[in-house]
Amino acid sequence: MNNMKNMKNMTKSTPIAFALLAFASAAQAHQIWLEQPAGQNATIRFGEFGENLREASPGTLDKLGATTATLISAKGEKAADGVKTANGFTLPFKPAQGEAVVAEAGKYPLYKVKKAGEEQMHWYYPTARMVTDFAPQAPKLALDLVPAGKPGEFQLFFRGKPLPKTKVALVTQSGWAKEKQTDAEGKVSFDMPWKGPYVAEASHNDSTPGERRGANGAERYQAVAYVTTLSYVKADGVEPIPAAAPESGDMAKK
Repeated sequence: MNNMKNMKNMTKSTPIAFALLAFASAAQAHQIWLEQPAGQNATIRFGEFGENLREASPGTLDKLGATTATLISAKGEKAADGVKTANGFTLPFKPAQGEAVVAEAGKYPLYKVKKAGEEQMHWYYPTARMVTDFAPQAPKLALDLVPAGKPGEFQLFFRGKPLPKTKVALVTQSGWAKEKQTDAEGKVSFDMPWKGPYVAEASHNDSTPGERRGANGAERYQAVAYVTTLSYVKADGVEPIPAAAPESGDMAKK
């Protein structure tokens, strides 16, 4: 009973603090994640999973611009754009057992950062993956967290190579969270005591300058702030701690 109480009282701030420390802008305290409401299509959400916060449209959700996703199955891959709704982007996919979905939102507006007294333009690039089991999967996204073969075991990749010594947080919708660092092979493992949805989060800053195509033509940037998530729904385990009431957010007010 005491163990359960200790688990219940684990800090809710861990993933939030982790994200805020990782990035200077309020935008980067957010992530996108994938979820599939019962009997419905997979949906891309934007906000803070551990606080049950979902950005809405009209509002901050609109800043994501276009989203794209790919269903990965034994039959091959199927790509599609997300269709924006009031609180997310709906996809034409209902992943079955053994299938996965990856998504990315690469159109977020560039933002200004002062570094060493100079003003730079940075690019916030959120991506997400949803899995139905822990069978090993190959990376597909620039920053990609994939299942590594055992329940609760993940491997983090950046541009196809394992990313060592990087923080990964595992979060539930109630705010329960644990944080660990990847090993030399980019692997990390967690206990998953609760029944229900989990989201694993990781981030990585790439200081390689480049150029992207924006609404007003070419846009140059000096760094990219990648944020990625992996979502999974555990069918058994301890009954989850009740989540906070869902809410819509507005990053502009933070």
